[in-house]
Amino acid sequence: MNDISPLTDKAKLIEVILFIENGPLTVDRIKELSGVDKEDIPDCLRELKEHYEDRNSGLMLLEEEGLYSFQPVTELYPSLRQSYGRKVDKRLSRAALETLSIVAYSQPITRSEIDKIRGIQSDSIVRLLRERDYIKVNGRADKPGHPCLYCTTRKFLYEFKLKSISELPKLSEADRLKFTKDNEGELF
Repeated sequence: MNDISPLTDKAKLIEVILFIENGPLTVDRIKELSGVDKEDIPDCLRELKEHYEDRNSGLMLLEEEGLYSFQPVTELYPSLRQSYGRKVDKRLSRAALETLSIVAYSQPITRSEIDKIRGIQSDSIVRLLRERDYIKVNGRADKPGHPCLYCTTRKFLYEFKLKSISELPKLSEADRLKFTKDNEGELF
């Protein structure tokens, strides 16, 4: 047949984790999920990358800014575009983008604080952003009712090609004041 070496057990385990998680993972997250020593993971990832290249597979192991995931090889994009290229269901509405930017610039923030900035209830949009894993609950506010505090996720950084939240574009002074809290945590 062919001379392609079988994958090591550690590389197979990491391959399956990348497949099951179905999203980009850091080396630390791979270690956490697999139990493989952090020092061994780069070799396993290199082994996987070469394995898929040697097999002339339809998938490739992609590394972008320290995040690893499986992606289709670029020469298949034209064939996949008709069925999988439409991102209509993945696009965010203007209201969802507005809410996401409020969370990004003001995190951690409660839903009522989001509502106050937007001037309208945001329940369904917050739920949508949580379902799509752009925001998550990051604790509870120390105020009556202990409302959830929301912050952005790693997926948000990955999708918007940011290494950290500090890479968000700088706001004008007027916009910055909209996202600022006073010492008691209340929005101006």
